Amino acid sequence: MLHIKSLDEGLDIFKALGSDVRIEIIKILSENRGMNMNELAARLNITNGALTSHIKKLEDCGLVMITNESAGHGNQKKCTVRLDKILIDVNPEEDIKNIYQTDIKVGHYSDYNVYPTCGLASDKAIIGEVDDARYFAHADRYEADILWFTRGYVEYIIPNFIPAGQKIDQISISLELGSEAPGCNDVWPSDISFFLNEKKVAMWTSPGDFGSVKGIFTPEWWFPNWNQYGLLKILVINQKGTFIDGLQVSDVTITDFQFDYHSTIKLKLEVEEDAEHVGGLTVFGRNFGNYNQDIAVRINYSPVAP
Repeated sequence: MLHIKSLDEGLDIFKALGSDVRIEIIKILSENRGMNMNELAARLNITNGALTSHIKKLEDCGLVMITNESAGHGNQKKCTVRLDKILIDVNPEEDIKNIYQTDIKVGHYSDYNVYPTCGLASDKAIIGEVDDARYFAHADRYEADILWFTRGYVEYIIPNFIPAGQKIDQISISLELGSEAPGCNDVWPSDISFFLNEKKVAMWTSPGDFGSVKGIFTPEWWFPNWNQYGLLKILVINQKGTFIDGLQVSDVTITDFQFDYHSTIKLKLEVEEDAEHVGGLTVFGRNFGNYNQDIAVRINYSPVAP
């Protein structure tokens, strides 16, 4: 998912989508999970030269990506849609003076309980041994940029350094997630639950463990039949409820927690053992997946009433 925070920021994407042909390209690529350039040109009944021009516009703004795949007569270029959703903030940005932002590395969890298949890695190497949950306690875990497990949880303490005398009005958390299948499987649903201070605020079903296309930022040494990328999800808890990607998913509000500048805030990501789809969890951080970011947290605050 792409989060456009202002209309000006999304201008290139709006221009790229202002074409019936390019809209049709995205629809065809989504339906077929990618297609090589020759097949796509034939499907659209246009020349390869005309297709190249359209694809270039879509690639430049990040809507599609091009990869080389081997074929019987050499390499061919394959087009794939990069984004599953686009979220646009139409209203002006809030006053930055009342916002605290921080990033949490994937390996900086404060508690865990995970079951194989499982593992974690930095951008340079696997940490310890795969499928051995003991290595989630290894000292090198702080360098991890990806972790995965079949069921269980990891929990993070969200740094809370808002100014004294302030209360928390909204928490926004952005992170790249996917399922965890043996090897990889693009159709492998998993129910991933989100908790704040042990209170369940939301659940999202990941559609799969994506491994058929290499992640944009996934290191070259990473194994081709392993998790490559996830989907970017934005979890927001405010006074109206809890939202994922702008859609309300529960009635839990930020007022239920009474968070202020003293509060300890814990975020737990869990695949519960009694979930309908126990399909595991992969958390992608910086240097892995399609979004070059860690777990990004944004806290809106205001003065505590006298």
